[in-house]
Amino acid sequence: MAAETFGGNTVVIDLGLARGEPDEYARPVRSTTPDWFAPVLLAVVVLLSSAASAAPPPPALSAVLTVPFGPADPYALTDGGTLLAQTYGTLSSYDLADGRLNWQAGSAAPTYRLRTGGGLVLMRPWSGSQGDPGTTAISLDSGAAQWRRAGNVVTLPGSSVLLGVNGVRSSGSGRRVQGRIDAVGPASGTTRWQVPIPSTAVLMGVPGPAGAEPRMLLMHDNRTAAVHDLATGRLLASAALPAADYGPDNPTVAGGLLLLRHPTPTGRMVSAFDPVTLAPRWIRPAGYAFGVSPCGPLICLTGPDGVRAVEPATGLQRWQRTGWRSVEQRGTAVIAYGTPAGEGDPAGLIDPATGQVLVDLHGWRLVTGSGGGDHLLVTRLADSGSRTMVAVAVAAAGGATPHLLADLPAGTGDCQAAPGRLVCRESTGELVVWAYRRRD
Repeated sequence: MAAETFGGNTVVIDLGLARGEPDEYARPVRSTTPDWFAPVLLAVVVLLSSAASAAPPPPALSAVLTVPFGPADPYALTDGGTLLAQTYGTLSSYDLADGRLNWQAGSAAPTYRLRTGGGLVLMRPWSGSQGDPGTTAISLDSGAAQWRRAGNVVTLPGSSVLLGVNGVRSSGSGRRVQGRIDAVGPASGTTRWQVPIPSTAVLMGVPGPAGAEPRMLLMHDNRTAAVHDLATGRLLASAALPAADYGPDNPTVAGGLLLLRHPTPTGRMVSAFDPVTLAPRWIRPAGYAFGVSPCGPLICLTGPDGVRAVEPATGLQRWQRTGWRSVEQRGTAVIAYGTPAGEGDPAGLIDPATGQVLVDLHGWRLVTGSGGGDHLLVTRLADSGSRTMVAVAVAAAGGATPHLLADLPAGTGDCQAAPGRLVCRESTGELVVWAYRRRD
């Protein structure tokens, strides 16, 4: 056992150093070596053993950085290994590897959340009833202010192109826009091209041809789907799609296709379309599915009757699990949700090709973000909620349970994961970056 103190709290970590005695020893034999050899050899062995025991493996969880942090202050982790934290109006950037301060942006208006895109931090302050607060861009590398413009600036998954949009407040999803779409130059904040929107439309990203950049899809109120090039705004394809609710998650992209749930005279259907040409691929009954999700090489239809995985090429069903209610894909890992304890509880890390559970996650909660590679971080309460355990779930473990790392200090919450790092908000008013070490 080893004790480490983090933020005034003691965490006991089992280092697994206990050694049992061997069951039996080899039968002694007569030695033909000189009389002085055995004592010298014993001394060398003792010296080496002492050196080895003096350098135990590092703890599974160790603090890299601790910063003062308010209960409503936002923070974000970037793909480049940076922590962005806004504390008392000051935006700071830290290196996740060693906790080094990269820069501080001075005094900035408090924001609801921190977003990045095009090498910038996109700051959109709280507005309340004061009208449009606009968007301020700050360099992700230096913290220097770059520009400010009216409206909201967003990005689409897989693309660094900045898009200026005017959202529809009543939609609540953030995907429905109105007026026009502006492509924003990351260096200047000026408009590069515009696409008008006659009424309102759903904005989303869709895959381009193999090896090409993603494209922008506008699903207009008149049921016309329009695919635009993100570099120029040029219209590439358009088609009329079936009538549907066109909500926050309909249509969606999964399995390299555009999937739409919609009613027909014979019942609710799921239709697949080529995202490049918008040509129809297949149609199949939706059953009770209220969602369509990426599912590894397959497409998962999710709802109260379970999870059904279908092939992208044909729409034919590959497998079904009636006890599950939804799935989520994080990188290459796919998590199934739905247990007797609740529909939102994780059931396990699964093999999406077969629907088999690889790691049982009953009772655990997934940490936001990705640990990187083949694993995720999970937590659970123990001892009637007096302590929180953090563990690693490895997708390739095959029928295993999460590997326990350590206990987190009491009151720890609002955690996010990055490769090799766990960032959590503490009840003591601090934000702590932990380095974790896998034991498997």
